[in-house]
Amino acid sequence: MTDMQLATLILLGTFIIFVICKLPITFALVSSTMLTMFYLGIPVMAMLQQMAKAVNSFSLMAVPFFILAGEIMGEGGISERIVKFANVLVGRFRGGLAQANCIDSMFFGGISGSAVADVSSLGSIMIPIMVKEGYDDEFAVSITVASACQGVLIPPSHNMVIYSVAAGGVSVGRLFWGGYIPGIMIGVSLMVVSAIYSIKRQYPKGDPISLKEALAIIKDALVALFTAVIIMGGVATGKFTATESAAIACIYAFIVSLFYYKELKISKMPKILYSTVKTLALVFSLIAAAGAFGWMLAYLKVPALITEFFMSISDNRIVVLVLINVMLLALGCIMDMAPLILICTPILVPVVAQFGMGPVQFGIVLIMNLAIGLCTPPVGSALFVGCAIGKIPMEKVVKTMLPMFFAMIVVLMLVTFIPQLTTFLPDLVMGPAL
Repeated sequence: MTDMQLATLILLGTFIIFVICKLPITFALVSSTMLTMFYLGIPVMAMLQQMAKAVNSFSLMAVPFFILAGEIMGEGGISERIVKFANVLVGRFRGGLAQANCIDSMFFGGISGSAVADVSSLGSIMIPIMVKEGYDDEFAVSITVASACQGVLIPPSHNMVIYSVAAGGVSVGRLFWGGYIPGIMIGVSLMVVSAIYSIKRQYPKGDPISLKEALAIIKDALVALFTAVIIMGGVATGKFTATESAAIACIYAFIVSLFYYKELKISKMPKILYSTVKTLALVFSLIAAAGAFGWMLAYLKVPALITEFFMSISDNRIVVLVLINVMLLALGCIMDMAPLILICTPILVPVVAQFGMGPVQFGIVLIMNLAIGLCTPPVGSALFVGCAIGKIPMEKVVKTMLPMFFAMIVVLMLVTFIPQLTTFLPDLVMGPAL
């Protein structure tokens, strides 16, 4: 065994051992990188330089603003208005609350960009209401958790910003526009599953809403939803970057929540800022650690080895892309989204490029795989939050979610093999990629 092969074994082997021992991902990445450098005789200063380089990116400045805007919106009464808005659209049909739950997540995803925030905010409202109206508790939790996947696909999404940096500067605007159709497709597929469940179990219809009341609800909700227009409009027209749009959206969210809805209290701001900084500390330390780990992967030529491995299995494009999806789905069951984006992106982007998949399409496919992982045991954070809100065992929820998993995987396969689903809107709005 050569020195490079042994170093690769040390890097990947120690990382897997540290993760199994439940060492935090950031420390696992740093420790395995440091041990490999010691073996190869590379100065530790090189690791520190790569960590600093990883977080020294203007694009990453959008992340704190998106997180802060989501925190402000969550405390500012936005969730209740989105629930009422969705109920106006579909509440009168059989199983209307379940359909409204899916639409809630579409709209909330366009504000927060977080699956866990979606479950925490909307779930605390929708799950008790659905159970009270006669829905089975495991179904109420299942549809809430599954529909939250849209939150990381429908922009804004700080995970797309992280992918952009990890992939070497892929256009954030293209990623944002590329996420719309797949995100909506997931929502529609879950609405179909909900309709089947509702007919089979005879879930109730919602009460009709008068035209006057409906117009008032729509007007009230559109003020909040205009946040997404600010972000996407600015990025699409080139008036400002994703970072600048995130900052403007943050200010808009603060003004709307404080002065228009009047539900955000200044006394809550320290709590909001503390939660934002806490999340940022986790995200940026992870990005720094993954930057050094990714540099070591490139130094050891691991992406080339992975490409050779897949090519040795098959040179058929369909077979290789299916295998990559299976691998990502499996990894999503045991690790969280952000570290997997940072670890898998530099390895797999060169692999999928060999089979004609562009970085924007792969970014959406990667994030969709890992979004499904947020709903799966044993470490699905969205699943944990939903079960905690619904006070129901995870096993019961997962069983009910099986048809929903199937629907999401069907959408995943369509997005994997039909590139136009992720490239049509970016090319239409921003012009063909150079």
